Amino acid sequence: MGDNLAPPQNTRQHVYSSIHRIKNKPCIIMGILNVTPDSFHGESRRFELEDAVKRGLEIWDNGATWLDIGGESTRPGAEPVDTEEELRRVIPVIQSLKTMRPDGLISIDTRRAKVALKAINAGAEMINDISGLNDPEMMDVVLDTGCAICIMHMQGEPKKMQESPDYQDCVKEVSTFLFDKAQKLIDRGHPEELIIIDPGIGFGKLLQHNIDLMKDISVLTSSKYSTLLGVSRKSMIGQITGKVETDDRLPGTLATSAFAFYNQIDIIRVHDVDENLDLLKVLNQLN
Repeated sequence: MGDNLAPPQNTRQHVYSSIHRIKNKPCIIMGILNVTPDSFHGESRRFELEDAVKRGLEIWDNGATWLDIGGESTRPGAEPVDTEEELRRVIPVIQSLKTMRPDGLISIDTRRAKVALKAINAGAEMINDISGLNDPEMMDVVLDTGCAICIMHMQGEPKKMQESPDYQDCVKEVSTFLFDKAQKLIDRGHPEELIIIDPGIGFGKLLQHNIDLMKDISVLTSSKYSTLLGVSRKSMIGQITGKVETDDRLPGTLATSAFAFYNQIDIIRVHDVDENLDLLKVLNQLN
């Protein structure tokens, strides 16, 4: 997959300590930066390089440990972009941010191995793969670079994933998929402490599927892997609250972040870093 070497041990230890939530401490926050014109929440979009870099720095300054950068919208119904366009969107942003903030941790939100590899070479430390390593070469990128990997479950493709999601036992099927993918990495030598699993709330799942996954989240959190939860401003919150516009879903999002805090989730992926951090600070003092 290229000339890449595993990151130095001190870098790996830094990444490891930024994935695993310390007992009785707030969840780790991953802030969202979409270098796209069509992601589902308008406020997260930063399509111009200068604007995207400025927003990335703000996300870190607001208290996020991780900055998750994506160049392809994967909202329900989204049209895919080609690999070269995705690269054009994200690589300059990663390079610029790493120049300005070398110690800032970056996750590349992509399902393409070519994009992931170039992003890691540009300075990213984690791959956040919504397809669960569906690209045949993605596992090799993870192994060759020694990066952290978040494996997410998704049924179908973004364009049609919400048309007719179907499960016999959603919790069992999702957890089995995630554990199997993670074990394949471990069998090939990847450290388990650099693997995160994500149930994929809203990705090929109806409201009840999402609720079932969250109510039984202990199936994932009791495993040997770190767990990431991404519910920020999603349609699940809109369906429960009746809030159609994503701009109106912050209170519902904060409820899911409180849920994450009390259910031993390691990382929450959110649009609103400052508000979520305040919530977690207060909960931590009252816990």
